[in-house]
Amino acid sequence: MIRLLCIAVFVILFLVLSIPLLIAEWIIGKFNMDLKNKSSLAIVNWAFRVCLFFAGTQTVYLGEERIPQDTPVLYVGNHRSYFDILMTYVRVPRPTGYIAKKEMLRYPLLVNWMKNLHCLFLDRTDLKEGMKTILAAIEKMKAGISICIFPEGTRNRVVDTFLPFHAGSLKIAEKAKCPIVPMAIVNAGEIFEDHLPKVKKAKVIIEYGTPIYPDRMDREQKRGLNDLVVGEIKRMYFKNKELL
Repeated sequence: MIRLLCIAVFVILFLVLSIPLLIAEWIIGKFNMDLKNKSSLAIVNWAFRVCLFFAGTQTVYLGEERIPQDTPVLYVGNHRSYFDILMTYVRVPRPTGYIAKKEMLRYPLLVNWMKNLHCLFLDRTDLKEGMKTILAAIEKMKAGISICIFPEGTRNRVVDTFLPFHAGSLKIAEKAKCPIVPMAIVNAGEIFEDHLPKVKKAKVIIEYGTPIYPDRMDREQKRGLNDLVVGEIKRMYFKNKELL
C-alpha cells in the first residue's frame, strides 16, 4: 500500500502545484505551439517517470529502432493496466495523443494536461460521436501528432488473453497515410490490476513491431489488416512472455 499511497500523493500534488504551469503552457501555446508541445511532453514525461519510480517498475523496451522518426505513427497495443499509458508515453519520440474514454473528462486538471498532450476522448456508446473522434485523430496525425490507441476498448482483466480489437480504429492510419506500429505489452497487470489495491514491483516488456503501411496495401490486403496487426501483437507478446 505504501507504493500506491506515494503515487496517489504525488499525482495530487503534481496536479495542484502544476496549475501555474498549465497557465504558462496556455500562454506559450498562443505564440508558439511547437514549443508548447515540447514543454508539455517534457513535463508529463517527468511526472510519469516519477510514478513509475514509486511503483518500482522495471520496463524493458524492444524494437524502438523500428519506430519511424520522420512521420507520425499510430501505436496500436494490447491493454491490461493503467500503467500502460505511463510506460509507453515516456518513450514517444514526438508529441503523441492517446485516445481515452470520455469518462476521463470528469477529472479537472488531469483533463487539462491530457488536452495539452493532444489526447482525444471517445464515447463508446455513441457511434456518431465516435466517428467524430476518429476524424479528429486523423487530423491530428496529418498535423504531425502521433496517436496511440488500445483497440480492445477497455483494460483486459484476464492474463494472456486478448479482447476483440475494434478494427475501425485502424482507419486512422489508413486515412492519414501514416504507418501503424504494433505494440505488445507483457506483464503490465502485475504492477497493480492483478492484486488490487497493492502496487508491486514488476518487470514489464514492451516491444514495438515492424511498421505496417496501410496506404501501400491493395484492397484485399486491407481487409486482413486487423488480423495482421493483432497477429503481430500476439506473436511478440507470447515470445516475450518467455523472457520474464
